[in-house]
Amino acid sequence: MAQAIIELKGVGKSFKSADGSARSVLEGVDFRLAEGEIVSLLGQSGSGKSTLLRIMAGLISADAGEVRYREQPLFGPARGVSMVFQSFALFPWLTVQQNVELGLEARGVAAAEREKRAEAAIQLIGLTGFEGALPRELSGGMRQRVGIARALVVEPEVLLMDEAFSALDVLTGERLREDILELWATKAMPTKAILVVSHNIEEAVLMADRVLIFASDPGRVRFQLSVQLPRPRNPESAEVRQLIDEVYALMTAGRGTKGRAAEEPVTLQLAERLPEADIARMEGLLELLAGDGFHGRADLPRLAEDTELTDDELLPLAQAVSLLGLARLAEGDLHLTPLGRRYVDGTHTLRQELFGQQLLSAVPLAAHIRHSLEQEASGELPEEPFLRLLSESLNAVEAERVLRTAIEWGRHGEVFEYNYTTGLIHLPEGEQPEEGAEV
Repeated sequence: MAQAIIELKGVGKSFKSADGSARSVLEGVDFRLAEGEIVSLLGQSGSGKSTLLRIMAGLISADAGEVRYREQPLFGPARGVSMVFQSFALFPWLTVQQNVELGLEARGVAAAEREKRAEAAIQLIGLTGFEGALPRELSGGMRQRVGIARALVVEPEVLLMDEAFSALDVLTGERLREDILELWATKAMPTKAILVVSHNIEEAVLMADRVLIFASDPGRVRFQLSVQLPRPRNPESAEVRQLIDEVYALMTAGRGTKGRAAEEPVTLQLAERLPEADIARMEGLLELLAGDGFHGRADLPRLAEDTELTDDELLPLAQAVSLLGLARLAEGDLHLTPLGRRYVDGTHTLRQELFGQQLLSAVPLAAHIRHSLEQEASGELPEEPFLRLLSESLNAVEAERVLRTAIEWGRHGEVFEYNYTTGLIHLPEGEQPEEGAEV
């Protein structure tokens, strides 16, 4: 077994919620990054992946468990670890050369040595001739190359890539990924291990020796898949397509499921995250699924290709229609249910009625909002109490997003309405609170 560079045992991390209580972001994370391997980490937005990377880099500390770098406890930034960010994170007033030199300057490297090493990193990453350019003069792909050169110039043992390709167009992202893999294969860079956080399942399978699937609330490693195919890998090969299917199946597996399939419906808690899925896209997905191309059953990778949706867009849609009983996820396939067929074939009024029924049945937050409104004599309530409830287990941004999703779904199902001027949630027009509601 290759020697571990970074090892995490039982790592946990909490942040304070709006009410001052602790909100667990990571819990019981066990992870080992060894020499000579590339690992991809997949998971939903807000699952704690970026927090985990910052703990591994020593930028923030863990609240529980143990973090070791080269078998020594990690207290503070690890000199052998560099990180590449999604947002490029360049100083706009500095040239390419100056941005790349920043890490060396922070370490007290002499000017002449900084210049020499920065020029070498710029050449390595394919930006020779742009040393004097400012970030605004570069394309997105070139700006990300600057970020990668800045990470490599300090000659790290470990390269952490936090959604490094997601802000780029497809072709630019593919080219940059291929260049990184070529540098890795030819040992042109000193890096001994790479951890890639991604939303792109195909990218993870093409790059990694291991794919880890992260669960949410709190974040933890849920599944692990070994990828033993030689690189470079052909994305159209049967072996790669099979692995992509398997990862889709694991990504959509129900809570607590040990195998690949997710036959049982997911049961949500009251203050829990909802899939980020809008009504129009959900209906479009159901209509496509019901059409002649799929006849009620679709392989998720093929759905992604046909809809031109990213994995980060498609998976929440699939999870949402599954949550509402309009479709069923099993082994990486999406199956239209009889109720889903009735929904697709129905009039707009019937669709709203079915959606509302399923929403109240499957989403406790929506049922709680509806019940609370029925208990009020006015039939209306401000959104703040529901935001506070969500903030007990979600951060403020995620709590706001989940409530917005619940309101959008509730309005479509005519379960409740929302006044964007007053910020009040209220019963639909013509409906009255229950008798005996408090005045």
